[in-house]
Amino acid sequence: MSILIIDDNPAIATALDLLLGLEGYKTCAATSPEEGLAMLSRGGIQLVIQDMNFSADTTSGDEGIALFKRIRDLEPDLPVILLTAWTHLDQAVELVKAGAADYLGKPWDDARLLTSVRNLLELADSNARAASLQVRDRGAQTLAQEYNLCGIVYAAANTERALRLACQVAKADVAILITGPNGAGKERIAEIVHANSRVKDGPFVAVNCGALPGDLLEAELFGAEAGAYTGATKVREGRFEMADRGTLFLDEIGNLPLAGQMKLLRFLETGRFERLGSNRTREVKVRVLSATNADLPAMIRRGEFREDLYYRLNVIEIKLPPLAERRDDILPLAVHFAGGGFVYSEGARRALLAHPWPGNVRELKNAVVRAMLLASNARIDVDDLGLPGMPPAMNAEAQLREPSRDDIETELRRAGGIVAEAAAALGLSRQALYRRMEKYGIDVRRS
Repeated sequence: MSILIIDDNPAIATALDLLLGLEGYKTCAATSPEEGLAMLSRGGIQLVIQDMNFSADTTSGDEGIALFKRIRDLEPDLPVILLTAWTHLDQAVELVKAGAADYLGKPWDDARLLTSVRNLLELADSNARAASLQVRDRGAQTLAQEYNLCGIVYAAANTERALRLACQVAKADVAILITGPNGAGKERIAEIVHANSRVKDGPFVAVNCGALPGDLLEAELFGAEAGAYTGATKVREGRFEMADRGTLFLDEIGNLPLAGQMKLLRFLETGRFERLGSNRTREVKVRVLSATNADLPAMIRRGEFREDLYYRLNVIEIKLPPLAERRDDILPLAVHFAGGGFVYSEGARRALLAHPWPGNVRELKNAVVRAMLLASNARIDVDDLGLPGMPPAMNAEAQLREPSRDDIETELRRAGGIVAEAAAALGLSRQALYRRMEKYGIDVRRS
């Protein structure tokens, strides 16, 4: 995103580029109204600074007025700052009424121009965020009205996309593979699919394929007759039978041994199976959902997972991102886990947002439970969270790790060069981020 400078004097454009560049803004320049409108039409413009006079033999500003009106027609909400060497008060008033954001005479005052630019961009950013949240809130409300979301708490757009897909495919009798890291909430997605499916009134049975050794896992899934293996002293009903006319959720499907994979494939093709130690074929009607944090295509290449089973399980894939990529979910989840009896200090909120959460939602929940046990007066502080790398007795200003050059450049790239957004992600004020950028010699235009 850039600030577009439209001025037929190259020296003016260069001066503005240097001034704004020192403040971390990215600029682009046009030397005529036509060139400026062409650049605007390509998109990516946050704000326009335009000259009012493009002819040496006139001081009327007619060309600038015409250009301003064209910009308003193309981008009604785009902030425009007008510059002119011949300031006409009446003209300025009329243009401000028509939507100009500011009107400055040449030579301009650097401090005033920068203040105007900063305020306008922050206002535009705030309005965009508010509009985005309103749209997202309306979407979330509609989703919750149309479907059973099982009480899941979320605010991130990519979480909503995963939930919407889960709800849309729930009624279709197809196999669904839910992928994502451990602790991200894959089982919750499976519960939502079940709650909106045609078998929602039937049982929902979950089994973690990574929690049992291979020989016991087959018995867990398909059941076993007495004496089928050492320690099997009585008949054991398997999870497929328990889930009859409902949903069976197979978590960490990549841990299923090859023999079990063959039996699962046969069941998916026929709806039939045998208990361990039995030759009697049984038949049940079960919706199978599966999940994994493993790279199943890589396992197929190594001969560790059947390709035919993979395609049977993966008719629809729902990808659930890690919590680090759903940062808008962090605080709503933290508040939800703490319940209504606790509040978070500002330092604790910043620490929650700064932490990378390698353990995802599960790690966040554990941190909140710990904090509730240690917090005094129902107020959770950063010390109570016990997050790695955050020793006790840190004051509010020093609660976050000093961002490194790599941290700053990474957040600037992620924010597309928008300094205000990068600063918020780093837990800094905009001015504090500028100081660190100057310290490290970081030019936002190259980040």
